[in-house]
Amino acid sequence: MATYDPFRDLDRLASTLLDARRGGPRRMPMDLYRDGDHYVLSADLPGVDPGSVDIDVDGQLLTIRAERTLAAGDDVKWITRERETASFVRQLNLGQGIDTERISAAYRNGVLSVTIPVSEKAKPRRIAVSTDDAGDVIEAHESTPQPIEQ
Repeated sequence: MATYDPFRDLDRLASTLLDARRGGPRRMPMDLYRDGDHYVLSADLPGVDPGSVDIDVDGQLLTIRAERTLAAGDDVKWITRERETASFVRQLNLGQGIDTERISAAYRNGVLSVTIPVSEKAKPRRIAVSTDDAGDVIEAHESTPQPIEQ
């Protein structure tokens, strides 16, 4: 048996009014971290149809869009409806050093994971130092400090 809670109903009404005034797409909560030679972006998209997820890269701008819709027939009579339809969007400037050709994504259990690899040119690398045994030797000489004129 359900109990009546006027505060819960007031909170639901306030949330509905504020969300309706805000309009437009909502931002999706996300985490971003670097793991070795790639970045991993994880975004929460609960209840989103994977077919509605759209990820595109334009230059260095990564855009993620998704839609959550609720299926309902014509004969459906809602008892309560707290889950709303929503559009989500997030844009990230990738900056330099990203291999935009190899970005990949997967959607599992309401979480979108986007793997963003670092380009080969941006990866740290070791520079070999060659020596020429027959070459000139650089000598250092101690000198007396000269005063600086101001």
